[in-house]
Amino acid sequence: MITFRNARLIDPENGEERQGDLHVVDGLISDTPAPGAQVIDCNGACLAPGIVDIGVKVCEPGERHKESFRSAGLAAAAGGVTTMVTRPDTNPAIDSPETLEFVTRRAREVSPVRVLPMAALTKGRAGREMTEIGFLLDAGAVAFTDCDHVVENTKVAQRCFMYARSLGALVIGHVQEPGLSKGAAATSGKFASLRGLPWVSPMAERMGIDRDIALIEMTGVRYHIDQVTTARALPALERAKANGLDITAGVSIHHLTLNELDVADYRTFFKVKPPLRAEEDRKAVVAAVASGLIDIISSMHTPQDEESKRLPFEEAASGAVGLETLLPAALRLYHAGEMDLPTLFRALSLNPARRLGLGQGRLSAGAPADLVLFDPDAPFVLDRFKLNSKSKNTPFDGARMQGRVRGTWVGGARVFGDS
Repeated sequence: MITFRNARLIDPENGEERQGDLHVVDGLISDTPAPGAQVIDCNGACLAPGIVDIGVKVCEPGERHKESFRSAGLAAAAGGVTTMVTRPDTNPAIDSPETLEFVTRRAREVSPVRVLPMAALTKGRAGREMTEIGFLLDAGAVAFTDCDHVVENTKVAQRCFMYARSLGALVIGHVQEPGLSKGAAATSGKFASLRGLPWVSPMAERMGIDRDIALIEMTGVRYHIDQVTTARALPALERAKANGLDITAGVSIHHLTLNELDVADYRTFFKVKPPLRAEEDRKAVVAAVASGLIDIISSMHTPQDEESKRLPFEEAASGAVGLETLLPAALRLYHAGEMDLPTLFRALSLNPARRLGLGQGRLSAGAPADLVLFDPDAPFVLDRFKLNSKSKNTPFDGARMQGRVRGTWVGGARVFGDS
């Protein structure tokens, strides 16, 4: 039982922010306070729905030294992420009910935030044989994806989409043409040529999205694109939505706030997949999030150990951690005047919750009291060694940032901040 007083309420559902109080009764948001409720004075700080982060990699099973459910859960709580939607690109892949039940149990035991697992679309993410989608749904899978492994065989993809459609399952795809993208470490252009890096054209993303849109139109599957990162892909996405296809799209926070020049002298913490794009692409994608064409912002949290990153740029592993840096990095867009806070939390909280059929992401009565209290103006310099994640591969190390989380609540229970 909590009453938040003197809060700057960020309401993405109604597209507004306002000063006021918020009441929590029995883990749910309420119109009226409960007698004897704990009173928390927010002193004008922002109170928003907790972040629902689609595409988090937790390295259990197989690579627990990179990230565990406990360390990822602590990082999420510190970053205002109240629901982690986890990827199946583990070792082995989460492609059977038994493996899914293992990770679900582990998460329930040790994570302070909610964990919703995704399962692989094909066995071993190999793109050859469909997983048991029905059994995996029964075991708790919220979506199906082969992550960055594109199902190259269109016939196999069609069968997977048709079966998922028959069960109402959500499919999440990585829209890159695999032949062109293989081995790429940078986006084509003058910078990649000067650095001598293997590159991929932005057209690889356009080709990938065109193929998958055709399959969506053919099968009627519920589909979400994990990352749209180029201007060339946006018209195809706009047409697909205008034609009434059940399609949504996301983008990682790194592609919204960084560009290809940040790689500078082969800084491998900036090597992500797809590679960072030109500034023109970054601006186009930011505008697409602001307009609602791109629905969801995620961290695409991908832990890699020092040995995987301390290699020549071409050989280094792709990926960056992002659970704790997602909110302050996203606030760069707010401070730059590119979108207001309700629009930002529409993409961070409301839209991902809606896509997964969850009650989170709202401040209305009856919604789960998954909340983040933060000061959007608090400055700090990021020290990667202070992150809760086991792996420290953040591109924001040493960066000046604004926006500190003061408290995080899941179902009304405080999981981060002073009690």
